[in-house]
Amino acid sequence: MPRVLLPVKEHAVCIFARPRDFPCPKVVQEEEPHEVNYLRLMQEPTPVHFAGAKEKGRFILTDFGRHFDTRAIHAGESPGPDPGSHVVPIYQTSTFIFDDAEQGARRFAGEESGYIYTRLGNPTVRALEEKMADLENAEDAVAFGSGMGAISAAFLQMLSAGDHVVSIRTIYGCTYALLTGMLKRFGIEVTFVDGRDIDAIRDAVRPNTRMLYGETPANPNMALVDLEAFAALGKETGIPTVIDNTFMSPALQRPIDWGVDVVVHSATKYLGGHGDVIGGILVGSSDFVGQIKDDVLKDVGAVLGPFDAWLLIRGLKTLPLRMSRHNENAQRVAEFLQAHPAVSSVHYPGLPSHPQHALATRQNPMGFGGMISFHLDGGITAGRRLLNAVNVCTLAVSLGACDTLIQHPASMTHSTLDQEQLIAAGIDPGLIRLSVGLEHVDDIIDDLRDALDYA
Repeated sequence: MPRVLLPVKEHAVCIFARPRDFPCPKVVQEEEPHEVNYLRLMQEPTPVHFAGAKEKGRFILTDFGRHFDTRAIHAGESPGPDPGSHVVPIYQTSTFIFDDAEQGARRFAGEESGYIYTRLGNPTVRALEEKMADLENAEDAVAFGSGMGAISAAFLQMLSAGDHVVSIRTIYGCTYALLTGMLKRFGIEVTFVDGRDIDAIRDAVRPNTRMLYGETPANPNMALVDLEAFAALGKETGIPTVIDNTFMSPALQRPIDWGVDVVVHSATKYLGGHGDVIGGILVGSSDFVGQIKDDVLKDVGAVLGPFDAWLLIRGLKTLPLRMSRHNENAQRVAEFLQAHPAVSSVHYPGLPSHPQHALATRQNPMGFGGMISFHLDGGITAGRRLLNAVNVCTLAVSLGACDTLIQHPASMTHSTLDQEQLIAAGIDPGLIRLSVGLEHVDDIIDDLRDALDYA
């Protein structure tokens, strides 16, 4: 395996092994000794990362050279204060004991590292953050009590009164409500554009634009944002870019590798994978994540609890296996729906009929995900009959669980949008969203066939 030796300080060496699913980067010598940038990896879109590094004597061995499947299990799992534990312990405590008054003062002054209070940091939560930073190929990560906690933190940290956001038009309903409601009250403007059109995003930029925001695939119509072009526009204009990666997870898509600055997740979905935990993740540079922790998480307090962090750590260990099955099942289900006479159109990037299939093939070579949306010829009436007739599929919002979830966006997840906004976002009354689960695919298809016949 190709390795790069990187002196990071006088008595330590960082060993980088080439990620197996990315091209080997070029290595450029720098003159300054004992600096983190002593060697620079000049490969776009793969940057240098340090998150998830493990000390091995005089060496720090990163997890970035190992297969994603291995990293999902081992990243962030280095022994802590209890080295005999096979798995990360649940530090179910609100506060931490100081050895003496002087130590407490040093920690509050930032002169000594260590835990103080779980709202400020917790070993179990930190293990999750390290694992997610590793899997997203980011420098660092911060966990939140929900996906909207992570998204809100990005907005609160990056925006001030008088600032402007350019966002793609089709996004999660609560994100849309935050941009058009609370942030508008605080004097922040937003322009919504078609995320498929990079020129439309560029044309919407103003002198006071401070963020370019997107989702890909978009929720719920499965339109894609070209991550390479999106990130390049951010670099060209000097405007930070933020992408919600919930629909794909880092198993299938790593926006940081395309040059995106900040990535957010609803960890409730594929990261947890079992429908039993609420959480959020934000990844980015170590400086930005540090600012989020100091300026937003500490004072706003959308904190993830230790037990929830432990559930997410456990869920992430099977993420590659689950996403592979989600991919396989969704492809089969999409092909079935496309051939069914009651279905007028199917939105799934893995279908050659998807208008951005070529982009999906280039951008998501590991798979197209488990999310599908489709239209019924009978409109909303047929949609309701379908939802009320399924037996294997579960009628519920959310996504990324082991079971297949089916819902009606216009009246459920995106009900905060009025009719004009729904039409602009490409969400008509007959659109059905399907989160394809891990059941045997024949059972999912048989259930949909029976329900479609009834509808």
